[in-house]
Amino acid sequence: MEGLPKLPGNDFANRMRQKHHVPQSFKYVNGYPIPVRPECGLGGERLNEDSIQFCPEPNGGVNDTVLYDPILTYGRVRHLPVKPYRPHFVLYDQKTLKFNAFFRQAVPESATETFRIRYVHILYFLEDDTMTVLEPTIENCGYPQGRLVRRGRKLKNADREEFYHWKDLNIGIDVEMHGYVFHITDCDAYTKEFLLSNGIELNEIELLPPDPAMNERSISQRQSFRHHKMYPVPDDKLRKYLEYQGKVLHFDCVLDERDREGGELMTYKLFYYLEDDTVSIKELKENQEGRDYFPMLLRKQKLPKNWKENPVSHPSIFLEKTDAEVSEYYSPKDLIVGTTIFVYGRKFLLLDCDGFTRCYYEKALKLTQPDRVRLDSSPKRAPRLEVPSYLGLGTPEDSLASYHSLVPKSPKKDVITYLVNVNKFLRYGCVLDTAHPEDKIRKFVLSLSLADGTITIMESSVDNSGIRGGRFLSPRKVWLPGCNPDEPEYYTAKDLHIGATVVVFAHRFKIVSADLYVYRYMQAYPEIFSPIAIDSVRNFLLAEGHLKDDLRRATEEEYQKLEQSDGPSEQGEVQKRLAGFQIGDSNGASPAPIASPRASPVPYGDAQATPFAEPPEHPCPHPIIPDEELRKAYHTNEPDELAIQAYNVPDDPTFSRQGSPKKGSKSVHFQDDC
Repeated sequence: MEGLPKLPGNDFANRMRQKHHVPQSFKYVNGYPIPVRPECGLGGERLNEDSIQFCPEPNGGVNDTVLYDPILTYGRVRHLPVKPYRPHFVLYDQKTLKFNAFFRQAVPESATETFRIRYVHILYFLEDDTMTVLEPTIENCGYPQGRLVRRGRKLKNADREEFYHWKDLNIGIDVEMHGYVFHITDCDAYTKEFLLSNGIELNEIELLPPDPAMNERSISQRQSFRHHKMYPVPDDKLRKYLEYQGKVLHFDCVLDERDREGGELMTYKLFYYLEDDTVSIKELKENQEGRDYFPMLLRKQKLPKNWKENPVSHPSIFLEKTDAEVSEYYSPKDLIVGTTIFVYGRKFLLLDCDGFTRCYYEKALKLTQPDRVRLDSSPKRAPRLEVPSYLGLGTPEDSLASYHSLVPKSPKKDVITYLVNVNKFLRYGCVLDTAHPEDKIRKFVLSLSLADGTITIMESSVDNSGIRGGRFLSPRKVWLPGCNPDEPEYYTAKDLHIGATVVVFAHRFKIVSADLYVYRYMQAYPEIFSPIAIDSVRNFLLAEGHLKDDLRRATEEEYQKLEQSDGPSEQGEVQKRLAGFQIGDSNGASPAPIASPRASPVPYGDAQATPFAEPPEHPCPHPIIPDEELRKAYHTNEPDELAIQAYNVPDDPTFSRQGSPKKGSKSVHFQDDC
């Protein structure tokens, strides 16, 4: 069948097959191709070797001779592990063979030498079979050194184009590269181990020949050094620096300048650096109270004992002193506890030192430092701070705040008083108390703010007088005349009443009137004001007719008291007597009847008897009329005249300046029950 041509009818292929795909025979596991035995044939058909499962035994078993696995009898075959392949450049990466060699170099036209022996190192790199030649550096040799031959593959035989291999290198052979012949004398330990492990026997080690030029040079140097004079070195600065680096002697010292004006007793820290014999003095925090911060009093430098000593030839104006101009510096043996040292004219007393300093003096200098020096610690006298006088700039409170702190803070205000009395003012009418007649007609309104105690003065305009009016004084506190400017006293509500004089910047204002709120405020706080001030405001308001409701309320209260004290039989007579005392306007209008406590009150001047809300009770004065006046009015029918007198007490001509009634006049006085 194999020799038949592939023609129709010469093969046994299934013409009815529709699937012709080839089964997978390779797989990739972790990136590696692995062959896999196909489990089926073309198009998914079963293979011929699997057809045995369709040939069962007569007894229903399986043909054991075909499916028998010999591994069950003989076991698995142990395969040796295959070493992973490692490329040559990976196996010998960074591995180098080192050989010691020399070559002879001719020196023509020289009277002292004819040749030189130069020592080199031959390096062979196993990763790429390249070679290079390096020459170690010799100080002051007179010729260039370093890399003599570049790294690369070197020809062993140019005719055959053979290159040097590590198998060609051994001790005692000559290697020619670029016209130089290098003789190998030795190699390092790794090279020996590598060559011996690869079956190469090494020759015996040879000694390097001496270089005649270098021998003569060393002999001449020794002879010149022998005739050189040796002077003793007083101090080796490098040795001292390396030995005492970071070792510092610490001393506590004090500077006493109390003998001069403004001087104080101040403590400092003195440091002596053993590495270079320098001194520095450090400021302490307790010395910086009230002074500018500066960390060091003396920077790190050598401290001369006599700083005034200066040679005549030294230009001290232009140049600083050097070691040549200073005869002696301070040393550790000069720093003893209890002694005084001079630091550029200032005397410092050494009080104490630390433990390292004491140990250094005992071991190095064989000296024992004394104990700490105790000073008489007298208590510091606190300076007496006097408050400076007021200069007139701003307010005294602002000036005092700038005295208490460098950054002045605004004076504290009574916030509670301000919030309670905000937008509350006491207003008074004022005139100028002056000798100029043109100022007599000027009228002012003085407002006292209860929130912050400031006074504002506004001037009223007068027609055809040339006075425009407006603000005369902006809100500010006004001093009382004759007070101390450093502790000023200001005008308050108790200083303002009718008849009082207020001095504002040399202007004298006389209070001649007040509004009703001033009187109400006086009634609410009678302990603040004097009786004279309350009487003056009350008399003015009575004269102006602003206390009608108070008079009516006082009359009703008096009527109720009389009604409660007297019996019902006397009520008719009292009613008849008080019927004539009806209070009315001062212009002669019809008086309003006094309302009975049993009847509802009727507003003044209203014809209809319409009830109205009774005004809130307020402690106010009420008139008290003597009995003789009541009897006289009862018999003479003069109630209107007596009522008018009760309203116009201050303007009544029957009153004298001393407040006593004239002879034969009617008298009405008021009693304050508040």
